[in-house]
Amino acid sequence: MLEEVERWLSRRSWSAADRPLDAITAAKRRTGTTVSVVLPALNEEATVGQIVAAVRRELMTAAVPLVDELVVVDSGSTDRTAEVAAAAGARVVHRDAILPRIAALPGKGEVLWRSLLVTTGDVVCFIDADLKDFDPGFVSGIVGPLLTDPDVEFVKAMYDRPFGDSPGQGGRVTELVARPLLNLHWPQLAGFVQPLGGEYAARRSLLERLPFPVGYGVELGLLVDALHTVGLDALAQVDVGVRKHRHQDGQALGRMAAAIYRTAQLRLSRAHLVRPSLTQFERGEDGFVPRTYAVDTEERPPMREISEYAVHRAA
Repeated sequence: MLEEVERWLSRRSWSAADRPLDAITAAKRRTGTTVSVVLPALNEEATVGQIVAAVRRELMTAAVPLVDELVVVDSGSTDRTAEVAAAAGARVVHRDAILPRIAALPGKGEVLWRSLLVTTGDVVCFIDADLKDFDPGFVSGIVGPLLTDPDVEFVKAMYDRPFGDSPGQGGRVTELVARPLLNLHWPQLAGFVQPLGGEYAARRSLLERLPFPVGYGVELGLLVDALHTVGLDALAQVDVGVRKHRHQDGQALGRMAAAIYRTAQLRLSRAHLVRPSLTQFERGEDGFVPRTYAVDTEERPPMREISEYAVHRAA
């Protein structure tokens, strides 16, 4: 590991317990910083309500006014995700209703990018909507450094990821794809425990300057681009404990890995992919059947280049 990264680990890696809620809320009042929490959601009726309720109960009260707005962006759910989220107290916005001038593409990154147009916070905190046994410390832990340290611009959560009954075995794409890529090509980022984790917070002034891969590559893309935009010392990570969520099957992980590799490749060379697709195999009655899927190749431009966003910010 680079000496620079070792120094960074000692200066920019914390535990959520390092910043008590009263200290964070005091810093928020002192600086006047506003906080938005965004949950991108696709068919998450089983978990989204509990997350929304916990944030409202613990972080949106008169005693603890940490979060100013809580928005669930529905990515086209076919279940009761929107209804459950709204009943729990979130403002729910459908992806397709945001920036209708530009046709929406499928993918998590697309939802995160569009969420900048329907939120107002100086700090934007993204939380995946499939978390089980959700702890509001996921939010306060990663928002805390942004409220108490003006030099921090981007904060990732780090945590244990159990897989079934095996502790620490989650994050298979991280270990097999993302971590090798980062260590080989962006060694300054080798200290991030969960580089692909969906829980992170950043200053709006940074997010609006970054391009957003529309699909699974968004976490790696934002992390790499944040490094190049503001430097390693402006990045940080906070230990928030244990993350429990629904695990993807092997083929879904393969598609995720391909998108992440594509995101890395574009940042290494900015060249076109020779073949932006991935073929996987399923066993049928007569043997293995190939299934070919497109690999996400679209990216949205920095939000500050979108005319509607300037109008939104001026309102």
